[in-house]
Amino acid sequence: MKQETGIHDFERYCDEILKKYKVPGFAIGLAKDGELSYEKGFGFRNIEAKLPLSPNTVFGVGSITKAFTAVAILQLQEKGKLNVNDPVIEYLPELKTPNEEQTKQMTIHHFLTHSSGLPPLATLMGAIRKSMEKDPKLEEDQQQENPLDAIQAIDTHSELMNAIAKSEFTPLGAPGTEFSYSNDAYALLGAIIERISGQPYEQYVQENILEPAGMQHSVFHYEDLKGYENIAVLYDMRKKDGEDIIFRSNNPWDAPAMRAAGFLKSTVNDMLKFANMIRNAGEVGHVRVLSPESVASMTTPYIQCAHGTYYGYGLMITPDFFGYKLIQHGGDIKGVTAQMNILPELGLTGISLANLAGAPSSKLLFGAFAGYLGKPIDESHLNVEVVDLTLESLKEFEGTFISGDGMKNEFYVEDGSLHLATAGLTDAVLKPIGDDQFLFTMRELDTTIRFVRDENKNIHRVEFAFRQIPKVEEEK
Repeated sequence: MKQETGIHDFERYCDEILKKYKVPGFAIGLAKDGELSYEKGFGFRNIEAKLPLSPNTVFGVGSITKAFTAVAILQLQEKGKLNVNDPVIEYLPELKTPNEEQTKQMTIHHFLTHSSGLPPLATLMGAIRKSMEKDPKLEEDQQQENPLDAIQAIDTHSELMNAIAKSEFTPLGAPGTEFSYSNDAYALLGAIIERISGQPYEQYVQENILEPAGMQHSVFHYEDLKGYENIAVLYDMRKKDGEDIIFRSNNPWDAPAMRAAGFLKSTVNDMLKFANMIRNAGEVGHVRVLSPESVASMTTPYIQCAHGTYYGYGLMITPDFFGYKLIQHGGDIKGVTAQMNILPELGLTGISLANLAGAPSSKLLFGAFAGYLGKPIDESHLNVEVVDLTLESLKEFEGTFISGDGMKNEFYVEDGSLHLATAGLTDAVLKPIGDDQFLFTMRELDTTIRFVRDENKNIHRVEFAFRQIPKVEEEK
């Protein structure tokens, strides 16, 4: 966004979208060659007290934590303590899955790239169960039975491995062949970091990444901020009488066994330092956090994770973002929606943070980057063409797909189009773009879905929200 008019247009666009999604507070920052070039806070970090936002307001960053976990693994590789091609069971000998042979083949590289073959499991709910039980409830929720009662609590890496061993699932494919986003894999990378370093994961990250990078307000536990008050209150959303109600729910979820997958808290200023370290081949503020070779390995597109996007180590790579290579990752958990973008060729880094899950943080940061490149703010970088499919062909994609972590997706044909109903998305129209792929809009962002066929050419899974989700056979 080079001109003043561009900034005004962008801020008007943000106001409109944030109002539509009822986002309490949203902070965004862009830096050029490591220097802050634009920052803005919209709304409040605390609605009730009308407290404003700043670039030093602490938010959760969700799954952007995975990039820090990848940095830690690569630092240990640089010290000769491990190799990313080592089998995972060399460090976690007690790890078991339903396929013993495949378990032996899983490497650290497969865990870093979500290509171990592990499907989505119900373990994340078990890991956050204890903190979920402390959540404030709306009045109408009080009478309902507690669904958490059926979930086994998981508090340690040992309990996590035990839960995986007891889970019944079919691997998605041989390690290295299929991408499916796995919080379990990143949680277990945290266990490897602990065993090799001899330190708790959080302490290792604090001493070897956060402190050297000068990230002064970045922590895993709010109490470690020692009285620092510039913290975003968490808000949640419920449906009541068909309307979305936003309410204060300032109980951050925690998951001791899964902190390496998504539980860091940080600020716009701090996250721009981290993004700049990636942009600047491992160096930030004259301090080397990672070698250029390690940064290159983090930002290598190893396996496709969506249309036009690939996964590296804790980072996604879009080779053609309006003609430039984009490195990015998002984060989404209760009270958190985060997005980090890096255009290394232009020296541009950006971060956007909101204190409500499901906020359009990604779209707004992508819009800021599009505006910077002189494109319309709402233009999509996805270069796809919609194709025609017969009604008979569309019917092939109908069905119910349920993931191991409980995400239910219904695909059905109506009025000549394929539709999707899923949590937070009641009726999305999917446009065919060929090769069993469809385009639709989610949180204002163009997104793709890919259906996966078995050896008999029958559709048996869908790749959606970066996860491979199996089709459920309907009872006859």
